[in-house]
Amino acid sequence: MKAKEIRDLTTEELLNKIEELKAELYNLRFANASGNLEKPSKIHEIRKTIARIKTIIRERELNNK
Repeated sequence: MKAKEIRDLTTEELLNKIEELKAELYNLRFANASGNLEKPSKIHEIRKTIARIKTIIRERELNNK
């Protein structure tokens, strides 16, 4: 997910997206531990996306103060 796409979403949608991504990350880590993960780079991508979303949420918090 690109930063521009993330900025188009509302803060509520972003918080929901973080929860979805965290659940997906948990499942990927579980699959990786059991050796069933086909694309290990997906874990890295999801972690980066979560960080992008959190950064944009923080930017919004600072701009509203």
